[in-house]
Amino acid sequence: MAAPQTTRPDELTLEVVDLIGSVVALYHEEYEEAAGEQALTGAQAKLLSLLSLEPLPMRKLAHKLKCEPSNVTGIVDRLEARGLVERRPDPADRRVKLAAATDEGRRVARSLRESLRFAREPLAGLSEEERLTLRDLLQQMLRAGSYEG
Repeated sequence: MAAPQTTRPDELTLEVVDLIGSVVALYHEEYEEAAGEQALTGAQAKLLSLLSLEPLPMRKLAHKLKCEPSNVTGIVDRLEARGLVERRPDPADRRVKLAAATDEGRRVARSLRESLRFAREPLAGLSEEERLTLRDLLQQMLRAGSYEG
């Protein structure tokens, strides 16, 4: 019985993969820098950004951040001490604690996003139509890869 044939990616696909890797690296570099300007670690900034969208239980935060729940507890503790995050009971299950961004936490998260040169320069240099196309293509890639959280 013959082994299944695997098709190798074409040169264009490999080039796109390399470009995506470069964009991701640039994004992470600028995100860490922006986090530092807010006196946050990258993990604290990412957690705060997630909580600025909606309150989440610690286990779900750990899953989204791909780390242990005990690590999330420490990050939430530090953000809570700064008044950026608070713990509150989950209305659906009072045994579960939700972490939620405070008004100040949402302000810091918004400032963090707005301070990224990545958004101001390369993306802003694209037309609205180009940004819409890029958004749609990235969403399509995420759906096809089942990477959406």
